[in-house]
Amino acid sequence: MTSLRTVAFLDVEFDQADIRDAIDWVVRQSRTETFSYLVTPNVDHIVQIHDAKDTGASLALSDADFVTCDSRILSGLARISGLRLPVAPGSDLTRELLFSLAKGTRIAVIGGDEALLASLASRFPDFEWTAHYPPMGVRTNQAARQAIADFVCECRADIVFFAIGAPQSEITCREIAQQKRAKGTALCIGASLEFLTGVKKRAPRWMQMLALEWLFRLLCEPRRLWRRYLVFGPRVLVIWWRWRAKR
Repeated sequence: MTSLRTVAFLDVEFDQADIRDAIDWVVRQSRTETFSYLVTPNVDHIVQIHDAKDTGASLALSDADFVTCDSRILSGLARISGLRLPVAPGSDLTRELLFSLAKGTRIAVIGGDEALLASLASRFPDFEWTAHYPPMGVRTNQAARQAIADFVCECRADIVFFAIGAPQSEITCREIAQQKRAKGTALCIGASLEFLTGVKKRAPRWMQMLALEWLFRLLCEPRRLWRRYLVFGPRVLVIWWRWRAKR
């Protein structure tokens, strides 16, 4: 765990960390011989862990070594509740981290494809890149998760970017940590690498600052994301209201 103060909000123990705090921690941990993982919960994560059937997602967040807030919506709800919850979006963290790492850093990517890896290697040639491309459905495929764990153990990367979505990224990281065979620092960063390489377009800065990044993504990928943002996402308001009532 970290030496930063934490804040408990909506059943997640967040580190009160900004992007610089998170980068410093990642760089420091990447130099050790142990495996650690960082998670960046957003509204989607909160809804997942409050699903009574989804204990795996909840355990993966609670056992994480570093937890940053990825959502300005969550940060705003925390502020209304009298709590300080800094925002450190995973996409910003990923970009700033890659400009902070030393030459020769070994980086592994879990997810994406060969084109994504080639683009990353072209943009950041000072690093040693490798990747593993798991099949779809990792969440319910124990063999695929074990294959990821074996790859992480064997590649001995300093940094491991998990780009296979939530909650399978977080769940797989927890399983790797429990096996105690790997080294390196893993970051569960969603679509951050796709934003960085231009595969996907990120919302304009003004929409980010107004907590409307979700709307931009919905407009870009309505068929894939409408259920996440229009059906499941609004549940966070009910979760927050009940949390306040209990508090």
